[in-house]
Amino acid sequence: MTPGPRNLITDIPGLLVGNAQDESLKSGTTVLTAADPFTASVHVMGGAPGTRETDLLAPDKSVSRVDAIVLSGGSAFGLDACSGVSEALRADGRGFQIGNVVVPIVPGAILFDLLNGGKKEWVENPYHVLGRRAFDDASDQFDLGSAGAGTGALAAMHKGGLGSASLVLDSGITVGALVAANPMGSVTTPGDRHFWAAPFEIEGEFGGLGPDSSSGLGRSIVSRKASAMRPAQPDKANTTIAIVATDAALSKPQCQRLAVAAHDGIARAIVPAHTPGDGDLVFGVSAGTRALEAESDLGLLGHAASVCLARAIARAIYLATPAPGDLLPCWSDGHEFR
Repeated sequence: MTPGPRNLITDIPGLLVGNAQDESLKSGTTVLTAADPFTASVHVMGGAPGTRETDLLAPDKSVSRVDAIVLSGGSAFGLDACSGVSEALRADGRGFQIGNVVVPIVPGAILFDLLNGGKKEWVENPYHVLGRRAFDDASDQFDLGSAGAGTGALAAMHKGGLGSASLVLDSGITVGALVAANPMGSVTTPGDRHFWAAPFEIEGEFGGLGPDSSSGLGRSIVSRKASAMRPAQPDKANTTIAIVATDAALSKPQCQRLAVAAHDGIARAIVPAHTPGDGDLVFGVSAGTRALEAESDLGLLGHAASVCLARAIARAIYLATPAPGDLLPCWSDGHEFR
């Protein structure tokens, strides 16, 4: 398995990603879409998710194909970004047809970035506009790091961000991940230098420093994020939300299994993960027609998705850039903390 030409989720033919952000707000929105509806499901392992239309993605529910998926900052306010995307799709005549009515299907998930130092004293919810802008920006090329839904994200020790990665399997099937990383846990081992995801890094995509040679890791949980946010409840201000996708032709239940397996990538890249105060969630997407040779191949796709997601999380933090008023340092400029 090797990364696709862009090392992005858009290495999967037909998928497009758009970002929109407001630097003063320190927040933003990311949209995944395509020219045609795609099959999707979801799996949640965090204890504090914020979502829209995810119940519809359960394998036993009636609608199996969606028009877009939204990842957004803004906590519950950010769910309004889905309305902006739905409005844009409706204007294009796209959606689920019921008689002479067309209803776009736009699931979404949000992360909490309301206490990150940005200006949140809006009069009118800004996320509807951000969702529309992100949809209009959709392309096969998009920014990572402090962009879109990752603009104001924070991990335990560094700025979080938006990440993506891909793998092309020997069969020619492509798997990719897109993530907005805002976890309670840390993406680096003690000392802030080495990424937990380092064993899965390919060609120095997040610094090439390799794994931490120390043993006995994971016994001490330290968080600059928690200190910066007190006296608020920092354990309630977290989440890693992601999409994993493939051009293999999967059913809705198979997309859910892809999402389940991909959660391993969160656990490989973030310590601790899937906590009661995180809303950790992964959408699984099939956007292609490549047939699986055998049902057992789904296991390999899930493994590839988990590796892509671990790498995407590390890339999100590695590529984050500083901005005025930041609460935490970026990994790239945090040498004084090492």
